[in-house]
Amino acid sequence: MSTTLLQWALVLASSVTLFFVSPLARTAAEFFRGTRKECTPNTVFLTSSLVISWLFAKSITNAANLGQSFGLVGGVAYAGYYVSFLVAGFVIVSMRNKGGYRSIHHFLESKYGAGAVLVFTFLIIIRLYNEIWSNTIVIGSYFGAQGTSAYYVAIVVFTLLTLAYTLKGGMSSSIMTDVIQMALFVVLLTVILGFILPQYGGSLKPFLSSGEWTLGQGIDLLLVALVQCFSYPFHDPVLTDRGFISDTRTTLRSYLWAGAIGAGCIIFFSFVGIFAKLNALTGEAPVAVARYFGVPMLLLMNLIMVTSASSTLDSAMASFSKLVSIDLSKMAVPSVSRGRWAMVALTVLGTLPVFFNPAILSATTISGTLVLGLAPVFLFWNTPAPRWAFHLSVVGGLVLGGLLTLFSLPDSLWLGDGKYGELLSVNLITSGFCFGIFGLSILLRKKALLPANG
Repeated sequence: MSTTLLQWALVLASSVTLFFVSPLARTAAEFFRGTRKECTPNTVFLTSSLVISWLFAKSITNAANLGQSFGLVGGVAYAGYYVSFLVAGFVIVSMRNKGGYRSIHHFLESKYGAGAVLVFTFLIIIRLYNEIWSNTIVIGSYFGAQGTSAYYVAIVVFTLLTLAYTLKGGMSSSIMTDVIQMALFVVLLTVILGFILPQYGGSLKPFLSSGEWTLGQGIDLLLVALVQCFSYPFHDPVLTDRGFISDTRTTLRSYLWAGAIGAGCIIFFSFVGIFAKLNALTGEAPVAVARYFGVPMLLLMNLIMVTSASSTLDSAMASFSKLVSIDLSKMAVPSVSRGRWAMVALTVLGTLPVFFNPAILSATTISGTLVLGLAPVFLFWNTPAPRWAFHLSVVGGLVLGGLLTLFSLPDSLWLGDGKYGELLSVNLITSGFCFGIFGLSILLRKKALLPANG
């Protein structure tokens, strides 16, 4: 049997299996909140769902490529984004315990009004839209070169198979399959490391000593991740939706565990790229290493990408379904049928960019720059602020971050001479503006409320 047929067998077998193990959701609670027999997800289920939903195919590919470019520093830098779990966990639990909010949209509408909900919805729709194409093109790359028939067929078939089992159970399907996908991911990562580490006698030293811990060799990206982690999680409904489905104790525990486990998975997967660096392999790190070891490794790498991509796609579909049917709907009882049609719409629209041959490189860093204005809104969620503070911070940050990204900064403003030096400067400038304008709005509001002799 040819390698291509074996790859297709893995994709079909895994997708069909997930379809049959996915529960059929009949009620809105099952479809939109993932409840089963009136029970909410426990710590194991919620943690697994959180972790695997953020181990995107594009993320582990980026982690490996960064390991190839910067050594261990690159893997640690990308893992910095997983601090987002800690930030989101503490903020969401605080919002629920102290504010009684049922969702992010509930909070925004209550405090900042319908205009804020509209702006925020635009941001997360773009996010969910990007999640479809940016993950499926990774799958396509294992079946053929970008632009070939094999590449497109693989993407379309894989996407439709994922849609099929997600339509069946919605959030229930997503969480149930996430547990299976998480377990499979850990097994596959362990086996992949079992190929790589023995090449150096089982020693971790070559991997741990790779790279230089300097600003220009990956530390600049780590700092970008740490700046963005205070805003990045809140424009991702895949992450935040899961913060409102279990009790707060379970939720916080799950978010903390997910942050640690997810960061560890990213760092260990960056070993794939470090191996490529140590052996002077060229091209996309996962593909280059797979070819180095031959067909068994290629199949393993293919399957781990399928696992991570499908978990992200089903989560994006479930979140978009909830967005349309609950967050933006005034219906007393959410419509499961409407939720399923929303999934279909996202899948079609999210697949269209594939045919224009986009790149995944900037999917995280640039989108993270554009939503920096969300940080003060959520970090200071309980601080009295005028409604226009939201728009000045979020829309102002979107415009400023976009302009600074499109038009290069003068070299004198770059922090270091590394690849991400300019991006770091852009993020710091934009963050400073957003926190400054938000704080100024609060001060002006306080002054307006002071008595005339105050």
